[in-house]
Amino acid sequence: MLSVLVPGGGGQLGRDLAALASADVEIVAPGSAELDLTSAGAVIGAVGTLAEDARKAGRAPVVINAAAYTAVDAAEADERRAFAVNADAPRVLAAACSSRRVPLVHVSTDYVFPGDAERPYEPEDDLGPRSAYGRTKAAGEDAVLGSGARAWVVRTSWVYGLGGSNFVETMVRLESERETLSVVDDQHGAPTWSAQLAAGLLELGRFIAEGRAPERRILHCTGGGETTWYGFARAIFEELGADPERVRPCTTEEFPRPAPRPAYSVLSNRSWTESGLTPLSPWREALSGYFAARR
Repeated sequence: MLSVLVPGGGGQLGRDLAALASADVEIVAPGSAELDLTSAGAVIGAVGTLAEDARKAGRAPVVINAAAYTAVDAAEADERRAFAVNADAPRVLAAACSSRRVPLVHVSTDYVFPGDAERPYEPEDDLGPRSAYGRTKAAGEDAVLGSGARAWVVRTSWVYGLGGSNFVETMVRLESERETLSVVDDQHGAPTWSAQLAAGLLELGRFIAEGRAPERRILHCTGGGETTWYGFARAIFEELGADPERVRPCTTEEFPRPAPRPAYSVLSNRSWTESGLTPLSPWREALSGYFAARR
């Protein structure tokens, strides 16, 4: 029996977590309008209510923080706001969890790494974020892990989900608008369907509540395998029944963006599977599942 508070309930991951509520899993997933994570009083009150209600009902409380400032390019010009959401808010949330003895699972990103590796990143590899978004997320990790709370950081990558603003939905729109399009083929990562990530995070929450919490405090959880944005786009066209040859490869230099992107940010899922947690599907298989659900 579990009671879960999901800050960031209005996002694609938060909605997928909320959808997993069942008879033995109570999930409260407030959006930013209902729970302003930049308000310390609101955060402390929400965690306190979770702890009291869960224990009265004989349930184990867990917080899964799905809230984040994810506008990667916008963060370059508004790092203060990104820091408030991605670092300051998790610090307050973790302190509240520590004081009420509520375990915390905090979702982070591949962008905390420099992106110059030649093999998938392990949790213990050195960080080196090259964007404002990555810096604020790395600061959030430090805040959570240094808070004294029973906390776990779960890094993921290239997340897409139903109803979200993401790469998949952008490609779906562009397929209907353009005859051809160019997509970068020199940035490597692992696409992750938010519905599968949500199921994994809830499984981790159950492990923690049942006394089977992983010894590692940083875990990586992504779709299996790797691809480039170009390869990802071609697969999306295939799912749409469109000709993937309409997608043309280009370089990062040919498609400049305000925020630098990591050239290689594949995360190793070994820490996840070695903790006994269920691995996510290979990314290509998950994408087919997404389109089946989307229809």
